Formats: sequence, C-alpha cells, structure tokens
Amino acid sequence: MADTDDIREGASFGLDTPASTEGFYLKGINNSDWGLKNRMSRIFNKKSGNSVMLAFDHGFLMGPTSGLERVDLNIAPIVEHADCIMGTRGMIRSSIPTDCSKPVCLRTDTGTTILTEMNHNVLIAEEEAIRMNVSAMAAMLSVGEDETEHKTIANFSRLVDIGSKYGIPVMGVTAVGKKMARDARYFAMASRVCAENGASIVKTYYTEGFEKVVACTPVPVVIAGGKKLPELEALELCYNAIQCGAAGVDMGRNVFQSEAPAAMMAAVAGVVHDGLTPQEGLDLFETKKNEA
Repeated sequence: MADTDDIREGASFGLDTPASTEGFYLKGINNSDWGLKNRMSRIFNKKSGNSVMLAFDHGFLMGPTSGLERVDLNIAPIVEHADCIMGTRGMIRSSIPTDCSKPVCLRTDTGTTILTEMNHNVLIAEEEAIRMNVSAMAAMLSVGEDETEHKTIANFSRLVDIGSKYGIPVMGVTAVGKKMARDARYFAMASRVCAENGASIVKTYYTEGFEKVVACTPVPVVIAGGKKLPELEALELCYNAIQCGAAGVDMGRNVFQSEAPAAMMAAVAGVVHDGLTPQEGLDLFETKKNEA
C-alpha cells in the first residue's frame, strides 16, 4: 500500500511531449483489441481525433429538465449532427428512432436523484449494452465523497471488466460531489483514477491548468459542458479545452437549452473538428440559426 505520509503534488507533466499515437490515432488505445478500437473509431473522428458527443442522460437525476421535456421532439431531430449520443436505455429505446446510425454511449449506471443524496448508483445488466448495440458504456466515479467513492469505483471496475469481455470502451465520468474542488489538481486526480481503473475515455470538467489534467490521463479526455452558458462562452469553453489537448466534448445543456440546438451543434463541431475560433464558431451559429 502506498505511504500516505509524504504525498507530493505532480509537477513534471511533459507538456511539450505529446503521448504516442503510433499504431492507432487515439492515445492509450494501441494495445486494445480490434473490437474496442473499432468502436472507438466510430466515436472519434479520425481526421481531427476528436468527438462531439451529445449528452441527454440528465433525466435520470433531474427528471424532465428544460430542453429534455420531450426527448422525441427536442433531441431526436438533432442526433444527426452529433458524432455520438449519450443517453439512458429508457430514453434511447422510447425516443430515438431505431434507424439512428450514430454510435451510442449508454449510461450504464443508475441511482439516486437530486431530491436525495446523489451518487448512490448501481450498474444495469450487462446484457443491455449488447442488446442496444452500443459503442461505449459510461458510469461515474464519485472521487472524494466519503459515502460513495468506494461504491462507485467498485461499480466502475466491474463495468470495465464487462467492457473488456465484450470489447466495449468504458467512459469514466467524474461526478460532481459536495467535496469537489473545481481545480486542476482535483480533476487530474479524478481523471487519473478513472484511467487507472481501466477507462478508455474520461469525461471531466474544464478548469484552469487543464493541460495537466489531459497530460496525466493516458486515454482521450472529453469535457462536460456543465450549466447553460451564453453561446460564445460555451464555444470558448470548447476551444480552450481543445487547445489544452482535450479530445472533444460531451455537451448537453449548452446544446439542447440553446435557442437553436442544431446551429449550436454545428458551431461546436466547427470548433472541435475544424479549429474555428470561438468568434468564428459564433458566426457559424448565427448563420445556421438564420437558415433554419
């Protein structure tokens, strides 16, 4: 067991030395098997190496939050603009057409809501991922929470076992807990714990010093969008994360709560895949909004 008496904060992150992608275009995946690589290549654009994921799994915690009152009306029409969709089995089955060809990242844990103590989650049956033909599975880790850290890490490790068995990537989602410090040191630790436990993708929050979070996480990192921001600020968030080495975004409220969700998806994709600046992305948003 590691000695906890003299834990020193990491300082040498090799920021000038990119992780090797020889053999496969995404870092940390070269030694994975064919099936997992194939699924990852569905999610991440080979030219940019990045992904624009559309998250609409909020309802299992929040219920019918703004923009998700009718997934069939609000989300289904814009999935074509995403590289990957992330949702729960109930909403995908009930509200996303079966001819949807976009890869699915299935929210594979479920538990308590915002009305009680969050993060007391369990895993759904592994057969569900197979039945739904998913390209990835996602579960959260509540790093730093006394009540739930050990449970969620055990859940996640079990999910990685399942993913390894079937060649399905697993995305570790760093949970928002009461003790979460929104700084690079916390997110670096939480993201690294995800990777240490076998994550093929990590979803976390952008913060100052994010380049260190990306550098110490040996697999692709995507950022959560978080609360709704003005469109320019959301695009700045995307841009800054990509500049720090993030491999894309898994964005929800900043898309489906936008006044023009399809236009916002196009703008985010422009920043994530095509290197647009935030202002160029906003100009694209305005153009697409006016075309609708």
